[in-house]
Amino acid sequence: MTLLVLFCIGVLTGLTTVLFGFGGGFVAVPVVVWADASLGADALRVATATSLAVMVVNSGFATAVTPRGTLARLRGSGPLLVLLSAGGALGALAALRAPAGPVRWAFVAYVAATLADLLARPGFLRPRSGEAAAAEPGRLPNVLGAPIGAVAAFLGVGGSVMTVPALRRAGHTMHVATVLANPLTLAVALPAAVVSLSGSPAATAHTTVPLVGTVDPRAAAALLLGALPVIAVLRRRPPKISDGAHARAYAALLAAATVAMLPLN
Repeated sequence: MTLLVLFCIGVLTGLTTVLFGFGGGFVAVPVVVWADASLGADALRVATATSLAVMVVNSGFATAVTPRGTLARLRGSGPLLVLLSAGGALGALAALRAPAGPVRWAFVAYVAATLADLLARPGFLRPRSGEAAAAEPGRLPNVLGAPIGAVAAFLGVGGSVMTVPALRRAGHTMHVATVLANPLTLAVALPAAVVSLSGSPAATAHTTVPLVGTVDPRAAAALLLGALPVIAVLRRRPPKISDGAHARAYAALLAAATVAMLPLN
């Protein structure tokens, strides 16, 4: 039953990879926490690492099947990608050593703060001012690479929670922002996943959950079995959705993830 639930969530992560740029991230973290609850305090650490491993495959596959013309918008972003990767490695190292309780609340606080920002400031749900709206779409500043990578890997959210709003406010449509979030997520998740594979949670000896480093390979496989076919289909035949509805759905997904990560007791 647990693997079936993970497979169904994998289908959802496939949808979110294409529609919102999330290669797994905060969609996968809550369900892996639930699936690996027997790990106790280490469940969140394992969920974060497993999410990163899933994001590597999902975002890598989504990037591979993205039209080259769209990816060309990232031309000249080499320094940004390098800094995203460096930040991702540092964030994953910090996650291996951080206590689970504060990490959970940091996850909730960050996603909730992001949601509040999307609702309060113009440029995401509400149009920008006339002069700003008329400007050519911009790129993410290189200086944001390391902080985005570190926070994303530490919390297991992959980077799209930060890159999609930033790209949207830089003038890109939701479609372009979410497509470009996949290669940016890959830059964060790949080094972070390598670090996570080298970790070892304290609870391993007291559970039947098989782990590779701090990654749960069974959970990752079930998520990917659900996700990859959905990504392949939707990249070929993307759903037609208005830019405004796309942005509202993104905000709603953030709200759902925040609620899902709240402790039940």
